[in-house]
Amino acid sequence: MPLEIVTIPCRSDNYAYLLRDGATGRVGLVDAPEAEPIRMELARRGWGLYLILITHHHDDHIAGVDALRGEFGAAVVGAAADRARLPALDKAVADGDRVALGESLGTVVEVPGHTIGHVAYHFPASQALFSADSLMVMGCGRLFEGTAEQMWRSLETLAALPPETLVYSGHEYAESNLRFALSVDGENPALLARAEEIAGLRARGEATVPARLDLEIATNPFLRARDPGMKARMGLGGAPDAAVFAEIRRRKDAFR
Repeated sequence: MPLEIVTIPCRSDNYAYLLRDGATGRVGLVDAPEAEPIRMELARRGWGLYLILITHHHDDHIAGVDALRGEFGAAVVGAAADRARLPALDKAVADGDRVALGESLGTVVEVPGHTIGHVAYHFPASQALFSADSLMVMGCGRLFEGTAEQMWRSLETLAALPPETLVYSGHEYAESNLRFALSVDGENPALLARAEEIAGLRARGEATVPARLDLEIATNPFLRARDPGMKARMGLGGAPDAAVFAEIRRRKDAFR
């Protein structure tokens, strides 16, 4: 039975996600940018909170963890590699470890780049990937701590998941990411079609998450670093994929 997934907007552009296991009714949370919107959604649905999954240490992903743990008694899971910068963990995890929410099983995927200790959570039976600030809709996170090579390897790992996987990222950045994508890949028919879709979603005030992974692979410039046409547009025909990714990331950081 797949997870029931509820998207909760937080702060100015963050997302948190409630996950409810259909077999047991146990509820988990991916990231806690702030406590109040999450608390209100739990109350509205009459749910408790059993588990909190942390992706990385940035305050806009963990600020509400301690308050929610104190109120609901939820167990907290996060990366062993980054435990010194996270709220106190009840379970420290590493790449390939499993996390259980009732009968729903997820796998931890280490995705360094945005931060060194960043992890994602993949729930294959629900076709759901919670990627936070590693892979984002139409983009990827800035390289605050890791290298371009690390981030490219992380994105390759995520891109190898089943194409029907739904990507639940940590922010609503699709419009700005789309503007950049069009500047470097504007003749891509799949991207042009997606531009219309995203414009429609945002005009209606709807989230652009989740997004199918195969659509990200076809339109997200950061996942297209291996494409010969993209390499040529970056002036790096024949260069290693990671070098092309680094140039795309450089251009995005300078894009206005």
